[in-house]
Amino acid sequence: MKHTRLRPGLLLAVLSLAGTAAATDVIASLDAYAPRQAAVGVQLWQQPELGYLEQASSALLQQELRQAGFRIQAGVAGMPTAFVASYGSKGKGPVIALLAEMDALPGMAQAAVPVRTPIAGQDAGQACGHNLFGAASVGAARAIAQWLQQTGNPGEVRLYGTPAEEGGSGKVYMTKAGLFDDVDVVLHWHPSAENSAAQGTSLANISGKFRFQGRAAHAAIAPERGRSALDGVEAFNHMANLMREHVPDGTRIHYIISNGGAAPNVVPAEAEAYYYVRHTDPAVVRDVVERLHKAAEGAAMGTGTTVAFEQTGGVFSLLPNDTLGQVMQAALQQVGGVHYDADEQAFAQRLQQSLEKQPGLEQAEALQPYRADLAGSASTDVGDVSWNVPTVGLSTATWVPGTPAHSWQAVAASGMSIGAKGALNAAKAMALAGVQLLQSPETVAKAKQEFDARRGPQFRYTPLLQRADPPLDYRRKPEG
Repeated sequence: MKHTRLRPGLLLAVLSLAGTAAATDVIASLDAYAPRQAAVGVQLWQQPELGYLEQASSALLQQELRQAGFRIQAGVAGMPTAFVASYGSKGKGPVIALLAEMDALPGMAQAAVPVRTPIAGQDAGQACGHNLFGAASVGAARAIAQWLQQTGNPGEVRLYGTPAEEGGSGKVYMTKAGLFDDVDVVLHWHPSAENSAAQGTSLANISGKFRFQGRAAHAAIAPERGRSALDGVEAFNHMANLMREHVPDGTRIHYIISNGGAAPNVVPAEAEAYYYVRHTDPAVVRDVVERLHKAAEGAAMGTGTTVAFEQTGGVFSLLPNDTLGQVMQAALQQVGGVHYDADEQAFAQRLQQSLEKQPGLEQAEALQPYRADLAGSASTDVGDVSWNVPTVGLSTATWVPGTPAHSWQAVAASGMSIGAKGALNAAKAMALAGVQLLQSPETVAKAKQEFDARRGPQFRYTPLLQRADPPLDYRRKPEG
């Protein structure tokens, strides 16, 4: 495992912010806003909304920013819940953007308690901590705006409300619409079980739904008249599983049967499989998906059905930026990790009994070593942003050590004080990094030089997401 040392010259420049009036003011601003930031996070947690359906969540984040003097442009890029909030001297000085996710996951309802406790009558839950993501990004943006207002420094801070990260690729539509074209640096973060400013790659992916159409019939009286769309789905899935042996290493193919029919005694006229394909190389993803299309067509021919494909998402892998990563690492070092009080320690110990991995609780206070070559195994639509603008992220310990993302344990911690403490640290680190970049045009210039070198002179952005309009109903359950 390779770890990267902070370059002494850059480290000194970044740490020049530490202990200054600017750093003191930024942290004081966030400490003062901390109770409200926690309340926003809880409100988003209590009212989880799925991708492209985040009406209340988006409105709440916009309200917090409007009250701080931000200009709001709502409903951007064809997405009713997407928005851009801006503060500062437009056209003068650097433009620093922060990303704010807010969508929840289906089937993940869970109370904020350390044992498995689904919430009656509720389906969605914040299993990826996007309630904290949105709240902390708003907090950081407000703190940077307050610093700009107090100092009169040139520059602009923007908060991008980005819907449907979980499979809907909302940021890709914002990128395609040119909303990041005049941005100098993008900051983001993500809830986690540890504190880290390591930079690295993620997995590119394409997702979508293969819909088979057959002919309904009574399964006992006249099965010969039917053509089962479910047979088409099952034949397709079988061929996809055979394909796994013959794809490049590191490829991930996963699916669910999202519609398998309504009753066993009715030959299904409609059936659907929802697929994801992932790999670090976008070209591999494109190739494997093309092979899946051929398999689906073969399955349809063999079962006397037809098939159509609706792409729901498609994202690039992350493009890391070591220059910005070292800025974020220095900011995180200044903030530190998460300290549990007695009640939080008891909560964490009880919750850990349900976890496969149970590292020491001191992991929440520790900072992971910095590195610039982390190989991530997840996907995010931040990837497309990172290939268009120099981008940097971090993670903080909002979850009990050992907690995996997309788990009920992540939902539980995201709805209580452990999550709020980690989110406050994320807001502080992003705000410190943002203020440092606003004061350091030479660092921004170095980040852009690295960005250009990593992309290469021949790079031209062609999205993996090949559809014109966002799938605004991809999480909406069918009626009936």
